[in-house]
Amino acid sequence: MTRAQKQKALDRIAQEIRNCKICKKDKIGKAVPGEGVPDADVVFLGEAPGKLEAETGRPFVGRAGKLLRSLIKEAGLKDEEVFITSPVKYLPKYVTPKPSDIEHGRKHLFEQLAVIEPKIVVLMGSVAAQAVLHEKFAIAKVHGTTIQQNGITYFFSYHPAAPLHNPNLRLELKKDFMELKSLINQK
Repeated sequence: MTRAQKQKALDRIAQEIRNCKICKKDKIGKAVPGEGVPDADVVFLGEAPGKLEAETGRPFVGRAGKLLRSLIKEAGLKDEEVFITSPVKYLPKYVTPKPSDIEHGRKHLFEQLAVIEPKIVVLMGSVAAQAVLHEKFAIAKVHGTTIQQNGITYFFSYHPAAPLHNPNLRLELKKDFMELKSLINQK
């Protein structure tokens, strides 16, 4: 598929998300399908939109997003080279996504990943890991490590919101992204 064809396919998926009654159930604000280049080698996967994301329709635009975008640059990447999204595409009224939200979000997420065909998917937090790999992981134990599956390298990292709640994790998150930089340079 050409870049233009991939973009058209991602636009179609985004419209499906905006029209999806299951995605909207018990959610607030605009859909946040994700953004970035349609043929990105690296996809960053979060949890669900926050309040600012639900207002703007863009992923990672709040405080955690500013941190994520600075870490992306430190890893040697540009916003224009990556794709950023979450498995849950709307802000849940109850804030933390329920297992049913994650399970349903997998459908749209896997459609996006099939179009993008990334080499690396950065799983930022346990919700991202659970959505993609269908099992629970203790991020404190696995962050900075990878799993290979279906030709894709999945890289575990803390979610960029983690240091906002626990400042001690800021250094760990930076280490994760330095490890990611090393991984990207190997690809």
